[in-house]
Amino acid sequence: MKRGDEVVLTVEGVSNDGKAVGRVEGFVVFVRGGAPGDVARVRVVRARRRYAEAAIVELVQPSADRTAPRCRHFGECGGCTWQHVTYEVQLGFKRQHVLDSLERIGGFAGLSVQPVIAADEPFFYRNKMEFSFGERWLSDAEMESLRDGIPGSIDRFALGLHIPLRFDRVLNIEECWLQSERSSQILHVVRSFCRERGLSIYSTMTHEGYLRNLVIRESKRTGERMVNLVTSEDRPPVMEELSALLLSRFSDITTICNNVTQRKALVAVGESERVYHGPGYITEKIGNKLFRVSANSFFQAHTAQTEKLYDAVRQLASLVRGDVVYDLYSGTGAIALTLSDDVEEVVGVDAAESAVADARRNAALNSVRNCDFIAGDLKEKLTRDTGWLGQHRLPSVVIIDPPRAGAHEKVLQQILRLKPHRIIYVSCNPATQARDLAVLCSTGVYAIQAVQPVDMFPHTSHVENVVALRGRE
Repeated sequence: MKRGDEVVLTVEGVSNDGKAVGRVEGFVVFVRGGAPGDVARVRVVRARRRYAEAAIVELVQPSADRTAPRCRHFGECGGCTWQHVTYEVQLGFKRQHVLDSLERIGGFAGLSVQPVIAADEPFFYRNKMEFSFGERWLSDAEMESLRDGIPGSIDRFALGLHIPLRFDRVLNIEECWLQSERSSQILHVVRSFCRERGLSIYSTMTHEGYLRNLVIRESKRTGERMVNLVTSEDRPPVMEELSALLLSRFSDITTICNNVTQRKALVAVGESERVYHGPGYITEKIGNKLFRVSANSFFQAHTAQTEKLYDAVRQLASLVRGDVVYDLYSGTGAIALTLSDDVEEVVGVDAAESAVADARRNAALNSVRNCDFIAGDLKEKLTRDTGWLGQHRLPSVVIIDPPRAGAHEKVLQQILRLKPHRIIYVSCNPATQARDLAVLCSTGVYAIQAVQPVDMFPHTSHVENVVALRGRE
């Protein structure tokens, strides 16, 4: 196949990274915007030796699983990828992704994977949105005008979400179904303010410019709301004027801050922070526990599903009052504090000192006294810097919730040496989870008891997965 070729094919399924897949005489074609069951005429837009990528020219026969996307930007921005497929079918894709990973990567055959725990409301669910300032993505008509040299200015100022696979182009978002309608209203006001005052946008090419990101956090339980402008320098007069404008329009904004960073990386985290209104944090509630969430804190983005996720962890761990739990990669202590009422003690370990500080602060906020949080690289804490182990009983339960890359093999080997009765592995990446589970089960001491996926991000290909291991008698 070569670029520009047109073929008719049937979309047969979905890859593990969420791409619709068809085949032409056995050759794999990824179909942008396709849905399993579609019969479509497609045009090849990129050809490789082992596969091609194609765009739909005509839907000859739409899939029965298609539904009308709610968002007008669907297909253009990178926020959602599956709004055009019914939610029930999306859940099926995610369950299959977990099963395929465990079988093909982990080598586990004959496992039973529970149905994915669905979100009660698959829209307006995020408690955090990170918008980018950048050069606006132009429509085909606007690009044609530029090529033809038609007079007239085209405004390139944008505040929104990145175009898929383009870090240097931003789609101006007029509506978004991920966070809340209030979030979109704040977005519009900030965009207008910055454009009208001629504030410059940070360039990833020249590393000059002022505006970088707008981050909006909102508590789904307490109603508190944070606006955080991320910039490349400190300009108090600008922030004071913007803060006054926002507070005059939105009485429910409880804190406003400015994070300043000169890093070249596209990360919305500042080296310094100035608070212009409120306490500089919001408070969110998970179950019966309160959590203080600052501008740069990590916190699960879907509050309601986080409660379901932690309930799944609690149930699969079969906790009893006398249990000692080690919460590895404990972050800001959300899992540890959620489980603290059910056990004798929880010991959390995390490499990020700021996260451990947040965890200790959250423990104090909830008057929890049976949680101890330790800062340090987990591999070092389990292999060489092990003095803390002598200060606590060995664990009956180990919970591991590593980043997407999974756990270091030495960490897994040390977990086996701790000999807990139960291991609960929580992951946002079923592929690396399956790889690590193969290591944990390689000695024959542990076996998978249960697999429970949770849908944390409806309309995307992402899935969280909880796996319970139990030691063989």
